[in-house]
Amino acid sequence: MRFFCLSLLLVINILLTENGFTQKNDYSLKKVNLAWKIISNFYVDSINGDKMAGEAIKGMLKVLDPHSVYYPADEVKEMNEPLNGSFEGVGIQFMIYRDTLLVVQTIAGGPCEKVGVMPGDRIVKVDGENIAGIGLKNSTVLKMLKGLKGSKVTLSIKRKSETELLLFNIIRDKIPIFSVDASYMVTKKIGYIKINRFASTTYNEFFENLKSLKKQNANSLILDLRGNGGGYMQAAIDIADEFISNKKMIVFTQGKSSPRQNFWATSKGVFENEKVVVLIDEGSASASEIVSGAIQDWDRGVVIGRRSFGKGLVQRSFDFPDGALVRLTISKYYTPSGRCIQKPYDQGLDAYREEVIDRYKHGEMVNPDSIHINDLIVYKTLNKGRIVYGGGGIMPDLFVPADTLMYSNYYREIIRTGIINQFITSFVDENREMLKLNYHDFKKFEKEFEVSDKMLLSLIEKAEQNDVSFSENEFFTSKQLINTQLKALIARSLWSTTEYYQLINPLVNSYNEAIKVLSEPDLYFDLLK
Repeated sequence: MRFFCLSLLLVINILLTENGFTQKNDYSLKKVNLAWKIISNFYVDSINGDKMAGEAIKGMLKVLDPHSVYYPADEVKEMNEPLNGSFEGVGIQFMIYRDTLLVVQTIAGGPCEKVGVMPGDRIVKVDGENIAGIGLKNSTVLKMLKGLKGSKVTLSIKRKSETELLLFNIIRDKIPIFSVDASYMVTKKIGYIKINRFASTTYNEFFENLKSLKKQNANSLILDLRGNGGGYMQAAIDIADEFISNKKMIVFTQGKSSPRQNFWATSKGVFENEKVVVLIDEGSASASEIVSGAIQDWDRGVVIGRRSFGKGLVQRSFDFPDGALVRLTISKYYTPSGRCIQKPYDQGLDAYREEVIDRYKHGEMVNPDSIHINDLIVYKTLNKGRIVYGGGGIMPDLFVPADTLMYSNYYREIIRTGIINQFITSFVDENREMLKLNYHDFKKFEKEFEVSDKMLLSLIEKAEQNDVSFSENEFFTSKQLINTQLKALIARSLWSTTEYYQLINPLVNSYNEAIKVLSEPDLYFDLLK
């Protein structure tokens, strides 16, 4: 380990020499090297060199910016999975229910679905080892079910309709992680797509869904990037390219040691002439801000919601010989008008992380006049000359306050404690056959299914069993939201997240504003003046 660290210092020294920084940094490097030698030779106990090196690297990065980070080797694969768009395993969505591993959903085309594993099945043994009633944890389940593509695992399953355990021999395979949560037609002319991250597969998913909506005669689109924390820049560029015409800039990057790079739209866009609304909020960051910033700067569509997070820094990964990596900020990105939307981070990491909470405290989530940023810089959009801002996220063209009217402490508690999800899991598990028989498709379910008073009383009882006291006033404040959430969660269990959002979105103010803006041409174009 000492050889590895000294070799690393040598590599750094060579890099510094090549860039002409040796004299300026020579003493600093000597201090780091000397500190390592002092600790190695004189510390009272033996040291964990790998851990100490990792902490030293973290310490160096901590003084730079909030997005330069170090990942030990054992965290790298898990960290990369959501961005790579897949992992290797058996292909189920699961939850631990009454100390038993319950299959909530099988992933379409995955190994479990192919051999006949079904939602509602209980996995009681893995490779002959009992896993029921032993205090199972999610981390343990993942270790058992994940594995290399082509490897085999045997699952013993209890199914309600069978008296004996069912044995399934599963050959693990690549399991996709989808970036598009929902895609559907809102009206006969308005389509909707929600993206949860920008991964390696995101553009292809988005493109296929966009083409499908166009085939259904969509001439307007709601692109929902609320809560999307970003990901790969190239995915954002490719998606923005579908809306912006040929040879127009989408984004450019530049840093002290990274020459300016321009990224341009091509002639391939399939939605360049149609209306688009982008939904953003304080959770929309990085790649989400590249897409919304480019659309806003070219006056290409209307951005609706609340001020985005404000991450305008670009990271590059540097691999270490032991499998660890550093993700280092090497440049900033700029929207087509030249604005960097990175919010300030000079007050330290804690202040940076709490900045969104401060927005709530200052009233910004309900009133745009409460936005106070010292470093806001005025820019103008490239076609209409509208005023836009840099230095603190993307400001929406139409501000919509946070949805708070139906929220109560009671609702927050049944969500926070997972009670509502546990209740739905139990309800669907006990009524799956009835639900399938009565609601053979989503349209019938959407039209006819109603949350009964009996269901609500059962939910209240379950909450009280978990120390969440009933409040009549708070319950009735949130009753419509609770009813809709229950129905939407049942739909998700029976079909997919698309059906969940079809039911829950009509309660979202920014979504309703988007429909209004796209349905009234004068309003849409007035916002772009």
